[in-house]
Amino acid sequence: MADKQTKTKKEKSIEADKTKTTKPQTMEELLAQVDQEIVVPKKNQIITGEITFKDKKMMTLDIGAKTEGIVIEKEFDVAADYIADLKVGETIDAVVLSPENNRGQILLSLKKAAVDSKWSFFEKALAEDSALEVKGVETNKGGLIVECGTMRGFVPSSQFGKQYMGKIRNLKGQTLMVKPIEVDKEKNRLIFSERHVSEAKELAQRDQALKSVKTGSKYEGVVSGVMPFGLFVTVEVPVKGESFGHIEGLIHISEISWEKVNNPKDYHQVGDRIGVKVLGIDEKTGKLNLSLKQTSDDPWQKIEESYSVGTTFEGVVSRVEAFGVFVNVEPGVDGLIHASKLSPEQIFKKGEKVTVSVESVEPKQRRMSLSVVTTTVPVGYK
Repeated sequence: MADKQTKTKKEKSIEADKTKTTKPQTMEELLAQVDQEIVVPKKNQIITGEITFKDKKMMTLDIGAKTEGIVIEKEFDVAADYIADLKVGETIDAVVLSPENNRGQILLSLKKAAVDSKWSFFEKALAEDSALEVKGVETNKGGLIVECGTMRGFVPSSQFGKQYMGKIRNLKGQTLMVKPIEVDKEKNRLIFSERHVSEAKELAQRDQALKSVKTGSKYEGVVSGVMPFGLFVTVEVPVKGESFGHIEGLIHISEISWEKVNNPKDYHQVGDRIGVKVLGIDEKTGKLNLSLKQTSDDPWQKIEESYSVGTTFEGVVSRVEAFGVFVNVEPGVDGLIHASKLSPEQIFKKGEKVTVSVESVEPKQRRMSLSVVTTTVPVGYK
């Protein structure tokens, strides 16, 4: 009885296989064998299909329609690089250009898929920190426009290593290795860095240093730039072992000295080694806000002890204004002789020595009031 039941199951299986392999003779049989509805493609529709054929000039896809979709001529050439890596049996997306041409063909485009694939390639390279070979196309004020395959990107001047500084214009037509640092398909932004390849070790140390640096800490650095608004400094921060990580920072003109600074170049030049204090860290740019003056005590903190009211001393005129004359008491501290305390014949020039007396001191407001001490005998004095 058991054998008879087994035979019946086998017979049913064979009959089912025959049904699958037998060609349909009627429309009912055809519909009965179709597992899903026949796709009726529409123009500009994104549709998924399986590659059924591919050669050097054409590719066909089974998209579930009454006929296969076809990629030919210009549409094939546009996506040739993308198609080259595809294989029969793969499933891909395509855009319907024409649901039916005069030959009854469904024309497809892989341009969008090719573009998406390229962006995916760069997104993967960004995620994996991979180096890519690019070719210089054109230079501008900001840096170098490059080509990677059929895609164009940009290498900002700030993203070149020391070996290329001042030589970017020579890179037109040359190949170089870069890493993607920004990939944004929506904004069509593809930004590369040459530094991330040639100075990978230094940047890794910089990242370590950036994690260990703390606001309020003091370090040494080298002046790397002098601008009207301040000093750029490459700060040396100790990392593991005996090495240093180098982080760029700015000393604003107001943080160079406790005294008034008119021009930063009067204080330091490129290459000068100085001590700095970290005031803050810009997490977005990875740069430091620095101070030079705060590496020493604020002279106003103890000025009242050294120059109490009534103290007479000789100072140097540091500035002459309509409302009075400023006299340098010591580095970082200027006192004011108000114009109301000067007679018309008392005219002073910058750099001139003058004997003054302290009338009042206000350290918190950083103010000191002075008056001129007469050192010559007035005319007519008896």
